[in-house]
Amino acid sequence: MARLLQDPSKFHPSEWDTANRMQRASTESQKSRSECMTAESWRLLDEIEKTTQKTQSDVNKKIEQRREEIKFWKQELDSKLEQIVHETELLLTFKNRLERALESCKEPLVIAQKCLLYRQRRVGIDLVHDEVEQELVKEAEVLQGIIALLGHTLEQTNEQIRRNRSSKYNLEMDLKDKFTALTIDDYCASLTNDTPGIIYADNARKLEGNFVSPENWIDFSNKNVEKADKQRNNSLALRALIDGILSQTANNMRKQCEMVNIAFRNRVKEVKDAKHKLETLLAMVMDETASQEKNIAALKKAITDKEGPVKVAQTRLEARNHRPNVELCYDTVHCSLMSEVQEITKNIQRQDALAQAETELKGLSRRQLSLEEEINVKENTLYIDEVLCMQMRESVYINNF
Repeated sequence: MARLLQDPSKFHPSEWDTANRMQRASTESQKSRSECMTAESWRLLDEIEKTTQKTQSDVNKKIEQRREEIKFWKQELDSKLEQIVHETELLLTFKNRLERALESCKEPLVIAQKCLLYRQRRVGIDLVHDEVEQELVKEAEVLQGIIALLGHTLEQTNEQIRRNRSSKYNLEMDLKDKFTALTIDDYCASLTNDTPGIIYADNARKLEGNFVSPENWIDFSNKNVEKADKQRNNSLALRALIDGILSQTANNMRKQCEMVNIAFRNRVKEVKDAKHKLETLLAMVMDETASQEKNIAALKKAITDKEGPVKVAQTRLEARNHRPNVELCYDTVHCSLMSEVQEITKNIQRQDALAQAETELKGLSRRQLSLEEEINVKENTLYIDEVLCMQMRESVYINNF
């Protein structure tokens, strides 16, 4: 009990002072460190704020620059798309011209071939490889060559239209992506620190997907533009080629068609002239035949008329040859009778002209038949050339394609 009532150990006053000084020193040191930390924190906060603002400002500028780049390329792509669409529409009109031209060549070719076929029906000497046939064959060859050329050009045109549409598709896809990217960057440009709905997206920093470099991005659109320009230039050159081909082929067709028509007109004139001459000869032959028939009739009558006198003279001679003895005298009567018989016989013998006349008549008949056959040949040729062919060719009219 006495131990419990004893005073505890007391500190010396100097220790008390020392302890107080240490508390003040420690507190002041802590306060100083805290003030330094606070000052450093404010400095750091200010630096971070400025850095953040600067970085965000730089990002905003870059977003704006990016938007301008996208707008520039979008305008370029829009311009090239408009050009290639317009060029494709023009090329489609040229394709239609080619198709119409190709269709227009079919009827003239069929007519030329029909004319050649019809002219095979000519007969005799008129089945000749004349100028008309030569020009018809040339016309058929020209038309077949034109059809082949137009067909090949139409294939080229279809292929160029396909390429134009391919370029158009690439431009449209690029424009669609540009529009989407611009819409996204417009949204990004509109965002501020106070915009509602902004969220943390820690995974957004991960580079996932097929990211490309800015150079590749530019190169992609630039290639689409260059391809569109190339196809547009090819299309322009093809349209110029088509225009030249259509103009030249139409001229060639018209020229050859006229050459055939001229040859037909000349040939018809020649055949008509020949037919007219044959008809003139036929008329002469028929006149001569009539004359020869009259001549034969006269010869026959003359022979008939001499039968009586010759019989009388010969009967008299026969009777006087039976005079007896010395009466069988070569008197003037006998001499005259001899002369009469000789004369009549000689005249009858001269009637061999009848046989010759009949031979000539047969020759005239054969000539008449030959001329009539030849005239029929000419009429057949005229029917083929003038009626079948020339009238059929009147429907051929070659317009500018």
